Amino acid sequence: MTATLHKLSPNAVRERLDTGTAVLVDIRESDEFARSHISGAQSQPLSQWERAHLTVDPDADVIFTCRTGMRTGGACDRLAARVAGEAFVLDGGMAAWEKAGLPVETNPQAPLEIMRQVQIAAGSLVLAGVVLGFLVAPAWFGLSAFVGAGLTFAGITGFCGMARLLMLMPWNRAATA
Repeated sequence: MTATLHKLSPNAVRERLDTGTAVLVDIRESDEFARSHISGAQSQPLSQWERAHLTVDPDADVIFTCRTGMRTGGACDRLAARVAGEAFVLDGGMAAWEKAGLPVETNPQAPLEIMRQVQIAAGSLVLAGVVLGFLVAPAWFGLSAFVGAGLTFAGITGFCGMARLLMLMPWNRAATA
């Protein structure tokens, strides 16, 4: 049996939240949730879903959200299986919520999401390797190759050494303490 998540517009979700008939479950990672989220949402990262214990009033509608709706769409079977009745999804995720002009709690002091930090670091290292390869010595192209190999390894195995290293940085440790 294939489970489905029924799509709700941002305004429909807002109405259900305002009347107290729904619970919003945000499946983004905790660092994404810390940076910005919809007020009252529960954080239940998809990466920890099998270990998570979703506690929701059985009479309430459960509405799932992520950044754009891609994660909820890709995991609809896993998500809907945790709900006794119908399950819903915020159509377009947080991006649609923000586009509709609805309020979001934002913490500008929270560090950037770890994957954005990886993208910035990897992109900067590749760019530096190419520039130094042309301007200083061709051996610097090896830096770009090393980063490319690391990203390929991360994509194949699901283990990102750069993300693990960045999580140890002081600005990221302070947020989780």
